[in-house]
Amino acid sequence: MYEVLSPLGESTAEALAAAPRVSDLKGKTVCEVWNGGFRGQVAFPIIRELLQKRYPGVRIVPYTEFPTEYIIGDSGQLKERVDQVVAHATQLGCDAMITGMGF
Repeated sequence: MYEVLSPLGESTAEALAAAPRVSDLKGKTVCEVWNGGFRGQVAFPIIRELLQKRYPGVRIVPYTEFPTEYIIGDSGQLKERVDQVVAHATQLGCDAMITGMGF
């Protein structure tokens, strides 16, 4: 007798609630968080420049102010690291966060 496992596996993802979108970035603080993925060091400065041109008074907290977050480890470790990033962003007064580049 052999045990057969489905290649589809079982879902372990939890539903996350997203915060409401910020209606306007004028005068807001936007934080960048990067996971070390593809060319964030190129993309973030471009996004930063475009946001500053479009939204006068926007303050950008660059990804260099946050630890680089790699998505590895068990879900408990990931949740703990995400909670730390959120706490740091809250401490910095972030109204919005760019978490592109795979985070």
